[in-house]
Amino acid sequence: MTQAPKPTPLSYKDAGVDIDAGDALVERIKPLAKKTLREGVLAGIGGFGALFEVPKRYQEPVLVSGTDGVGTKLKLAFEWNMHDTVGIDLVAMSVNDVLVQGAEPLFFLDYFACGKLDVDTAAAVVGGIAKGCELSGCALIGGETAEMPGMYPSGEYDLAGFAVGVVEKSKILTGARVQPGDVVLGLASSGVHSNGFSLVRKCIERAGAAAPATLDGKPFRQALMEPTRLYVQSVLAALAAYPCSAQPGQGGIKALAHITGGGLLENIPRVLPAGTAAHLQHASWPQSELFAWLQGTAGIDAHEMNRTFNNGIGMVLVVDAAQAAACADTLRGQGETVYQIGSIAARGDGAAVQIG
Repeated sequence: MTQAPKPTPLSYKDAGVDIDAGDALVERIKPLAKKTLREGVLAGIGGFGALFEVPKRYQEPVLVSGTDGVGTKLKLAFEWNMHDTVGIDLVAMSVNDVLVQGAEPLFFLDYFACGKLDVDTAAAVVGGIAKGCELSGCALIGGETAEMPGMYPSGEYDLAGFAVGVVEKSKILTGARVQPGDVVLGLASSGVHSNGFSLVRKCIERAGAAAPATLDGKPFRQALMEPTRLYVQSVLAALAAYPCSAQPGQGGIKALAHITGGGLLENIPRVLPAGTAAHLQHASWPQSELFAWLQGTAGIDAHEMNRTFNNGIGMVLVVDAAQAAACADTLRGQGETVYQIGSIAARGDGAAVQIG
């Protein structure tokens, strides 16, 4: 009987997974993660699970979690080879959401998936993640890099992020104390942030060679890829100075809304109690060249702009009228551009957000 030939050995690398590249990436990540360490970290990157101790200054700590991605903004990152800021987007989309509950972000984990691992690209992405964590005061405590041949086209990857924060139980922001007469403050966005990019990409395609060279003083591509603004440090400072209170005239910050997918029209109602509405004045904040270009190129009206994009306002605060001006000054002192964009009124038969 003829003996069957011995099969040629196959390694994991032959199948498309490079363990050595993964190890090299981990070594590149470690010093980046180390810069984000903060109180509470007991064990971070390298173990099977990361350990974190809730700071002892909290009497009744409540954990707040959030998760998000970067969406189709990644398609432009691939096309334009701009990978160093999408990691900031990833962090911002989760920590800004956690912040809305009044919570301090504690730690962050990321998930990076690709078909073939390019260590330089992955390191640029994770470098952005570490930068976002550093600016938010939260620790990059762990994550997962998945190399999955055949799952993603060459040169492409996907991202997901997971943030955990903590808030004193008595200081959780629910919006329940929002009432007619309260003032609505808007914090300027840094650009499109990370929502609406399916339409952005259509606008780029439609404009073609006629796309402007610059927008708002920045090169066209940089203006569109500008990372999501991180509001954590400035808003936490304002919350400390103007906590939500039941005291008349001292109500402080009563609600926060992160303006993401759905824009002003769909995110503000999430923090309004029944029977109230936000009346906004569109002329109270300027439209940037970027959003004017998007609106003109897409040929859409103001209503569609305000439910697709943040349209220049990335975070909204509802504040007691007696403290609104001082709160705005505190936020400006923290580096924010602040606009008084409206007020809260009884809802009646109208929409929850009305922009005049």
